[in-house]
Amino acid sequence: MPNIEEPKLISGNANLPLANAIARRMSLHRGVNVGLVDARVERFNDGEIFVEVFENVRGEDMFIIQPTSNPANDNLMELLIMCDALRRSSAARITAVIPYFGYARQDRRTKARTPISSKLVANMLVGAGIERVLTMDLHAAQIQGFFDIPVDNLYASPIFALDIKTQFAGRMDELMIVSPDVGGVARARELAKRLNAPLSIVDKRREKPGEVAEMTVIGDVTDKVCIIVDDMCDTAGTLCKAAEVLIENGAKEVHSYISHGVMSGPAVERVTKSVMKSLVITDSIQPTDAVKNAPNIRIVPTAPVFAQAILNIWHGTSVSSLFEAETLSPIYDGMYAAE
Repeated sequence: MPNIEEPKLISGNANLPLANAIARRMSLHRGVNVGLVDARVERFNDGEIFVEVFENVRGEDMFIIQPTSNPANDNLMELLIMCDALRRSSAARITAVIPYFGYARQDRRTKARTPISSKLVANMLVGAGIERVLTMDLHAAQIQGFFDIPVDNLYASPIFALDIKTQFAGRMDELMIVSPDVGGVARARELAKRLNAPLSIVDKRREKPGEVAEMTVIGDVTDKVCIIVDDMCDTAGTLCKAAEVLIENGAKEVHSYISHGVMSGPAVERVTKSVMKSLVITDSIQPTDAVKNAPNIRIVPTAPVFAQAILNIWHGTSVSSLFEAETLSPIYDGMYAAE
């Protein structure tokens, strides 16, 4: 067995900028160059995916960085085929770093004769030879139980808490954390506790998926700076409507902090034209030019926390330590001043 001196990173095409940023951060922490393993991930004319790894990975601790975002099926297949290539090349261990876990919304049967697609995806990942998963803000916590392998689920809320304390310094007593639906209350409550802020809920009633029939604010948001917290923003219809309802109920300002900026279809235009003063997302999904150029959308990096989590997994030390501000703030190199 060779002496494994460094963890090895490899990336698909889903979010190369994030993969390169993670490699740079790890190089900074380790004091040696940690680059991405040289490989090609290409497509035949009929759309079939082909992977070739150009470096020796025998006995190596491999980390595949690949969110399964849009196009979800292509990126998922890239991940599975990269894993197969590494397994057949005698890699010692394969960890899938999936900043955004696609199909997570299909985590239960909502009606008769429907699939639980996230469980199917979990089975496929394990079947391909993946031995550990590192992800961020799963849509539902129970998805971890779909895997029979270790799953480390990082949270964006500690990063958001640091950002909020910086952006709203001197106005912390005006803040109100808002969950855009009843299902997201636990996530919003966790951030509210970190900020010592009150909590409000927007109760929404859907007639069918993608449409919101009615919204009601639970809690007094009068003269409050409302911060909506959610795990993903897809078409932004619900988010923008919730912001309008909060303003109608007396909120002074509305900002949003969303872990995964899916930003499909008219999302960017809706956010730009909405009453929201700002939308903050992470780079777990590679942002489009439209997202990067939107005047009221800001992107916070996840590379520092993913780089440290990968090193902790490689060293066999705690990943949950990254949930605390005292541990996280130094990782972000003073980007957010400690209290």
